[in-house]
Amino acid sequence: MKFSLIYEAQMVDTSRANEAKVFHDTIEQCLLAEELGFDNVWAVEHTSLTQYSHMSAPETFLAFLAGRTTRLGIGHGVVCLPHKMNHPIKVAERIATLDILSKGRLHFGMGKGGTQQEAGAFGEQLDKLQPQIDESMDIIPKMWREGVFEYKSKTTGLEIPPRPIHPKPYQDPHPPMYMACTRHETLVTAGKRGLGALVLGFGGPEDIRKKVQTYHDAFAHRDIKEQVGEFATRHVAALCPATVLDDAERARRVGVRGQRFFAESLARWYQNGPEPQVDDLDAEETIHIMDKSRQQVEAYLGQEKISYGTEATGMYNAEHAYGSAEQCINYVQQLIDAGADEILFLVQMGTVPAEIQLETVRNIGTKVIPHFRTQANKAKIASDKAAASVAVNVEA
Repeated sequence: MKFSLIYEAQMVDTSRANEAKVFHDTIEQCLLAEELGFDNVWAVEHTSLTQYSHMSAPETFLAFLAGRTTRLGIGHGVVCLPHKMNHPIKVAERIATLDILSKGRLHFGMGKGGTQQEAGAFGEQLDKLQPQIDESMDIIPKMWREGVFEYKSKTTGLEIPPRPIHPKPYQDPHPPMYMACTRHETLVTAGKRGLGALVLGFGGPEDIRKKVQTYHDAFAHRDIKEQVGEFATRHVAALCPATVLDDAERARRVGVRGQRFFAESLARWYQNGPEPQVDDLDAEETIHIMDKSRQQVEAYLGQEKISYGTEATGMYNAEHAYGSAEQCINYVQQLIDAGADEILFLVQMGTVPAEIQLETVRNIGTKVIPHFRTQANKAKIASDKAAASVAVNVEA
């Protein structure tokens, strides 16, 4: 089981001064995370999504972080693969270089990007991009394998004349590869392609359980001809929004308020919603507002006869790791029981103050992670004893 952090660089105040502060606050949290035994830090990639995400150059952020750390895993969650946004040659070069400089700590997630706001910035239509994404996923690992690579697409018009692509990754043959997954279809695709699944939704443990089963079924029945890369990665990383304080009531108030901002800032760009609100209400008042928003989304989608799942409505579920360390442990255990292999703690939501984000990282690192490490060590000792006992009986 791995315990990690994921960052959007989300903020209420978009002034230059605060924008810079958010990035430096994030680095401070990540350095603390390395000290406290977190496994990975993941960074998203978004363009032109004011307030929701200012993490538009994760390759720069992660390279800086890699240079400041020695052990922490460095995760692209994810690189967006439209050709005009990130040409596959440049992705192959950047990923390999960062893998070398981090001495093999890189995790390579891939995706499309979620909004026309982003696709349009590069002169693309979001609903036309999937062939480009599929193509880049397939050819990037081939660039790392072959001495000279060439390619001519039958679908997108991409042409790459014979060229050597340098450098090759530190991890041989390449870093583990993942795919961003929110919908049933993307989980099936990730499983069929032998990619790890980054489940970036707010649906909660029962939703994670269903998604894990969908992914595992697809993975188990995959055709090797559809596999992306030289090896398969069977892995489910589950999002875990978290605000963890000694004052559990305050943590819940701050956490659900932060989640409301997250949901509304996302809806602004994904659904043409209004600007997000920052009202400092008590937890139950905020949850009531979020529930009304969920009902409005459901009514709209139902009227339009659009099928929907937790990717559309799960955002308004406020039952996450908001509270004390003990409450966080209980919630994380539910995610583990649901089949998650990695917990992606989301502590940075727009209205959550930086000092509370930092305190949350500290509480998770000193109270939550040690609980599960101790459990794992006890289970290993018990397993080793059982194996030794079996060996003695066999010899007898």
